Amino acid sequence: MSPNEILSPREIEIAGAYAQGDTYQAIAARLGIAPSTVRTHLATIYRKLEVSSKLDLHARLGGARSTTEMQTDHAAVISELALSLEESLRREQALAEVLRIISRSRGDIDAVMSAILGFALDLCEAEFGLLLDHHPDGRFSAGYSLGLPDAFRTWFAERGRFHPGSRTGLGRMAQLRDVVNILDVRAEELAHSDDPLRRATIDLGGARSFVAIPMMSGDALVGAFTIYRQTVRPFGAQATSLAQTFADQSVIALDNARMIDALRQKAAPA
Repeated sequence: MSPNEILSPREIEIAGAYAQGDTYQAIAARLGIAPSTVRTHLATIYRKLEVSSKLDLHARLGGARSTTEMQTDHAAVISELALSLEESLRREQALAEVLRIISRSRGDIDAVMSAILGFALDLCEAEFGLLLDHHPDGRFSAGYSLGLPDAFRTWFAERGRFHPGSRTGLGRMAQLRDVVNILDVRAEELAHSDDPLRRATIDLGGARSFVAIPMMSGDALVGAFTIYRQTVRPFGAQATSLAQTFADQSVIALDNARMIDALRQKAAPA
């Protein structure tokens, strides 16, 4: 049977996009679904088409016959292992690419931060994220963002520098200097208060699961890396570890940009 006879129209669309190189994030944005839903569809697609790699998928969609005969009770396991392996390789490639971008940025911090956020959201299967600057007076401001709903982005722009409430995820992260992982921001008692950050997160961002990662330079808190999902799907240890890695790389990029800027100023004619 051909893929068109085996898969639903939505599965055909997702399979084709993934086989052509689109990320979970890109497919999700185009179809208006969560990145995690894209992955669920792909697991089903791999099982139905009896493929175990993106190359196999591409060939199968191109008309090749399946070269394997998976037993039904093993098909789900094989498809899951195949996707997990591809995701592991994609993580390694993304982290290497970010380091390459940082090393060649020549102080172009905007390009670096955009790349870091893009990779982080894709690999952590999140809808949107922020890199927040932490100022000496304890306030935060949104430095860089990606994927934020327009109303939520406007809220941060109008707010400027702000003190997060002590019970918010960001406020707790600032106090603890540690990762704060919230299963569902709407389920906490704070959701029923008038805390401005939590209200904006829920009402304007449509956020549900959330993680905040401290950006540390030595012992100093220099910012926060926050990512959000619009469905209740908690960030596991792998996702938080990835987010911490991207947060650390953001600090490296910022330090490099400051150093390059200082060197440029020193070399500039008086």
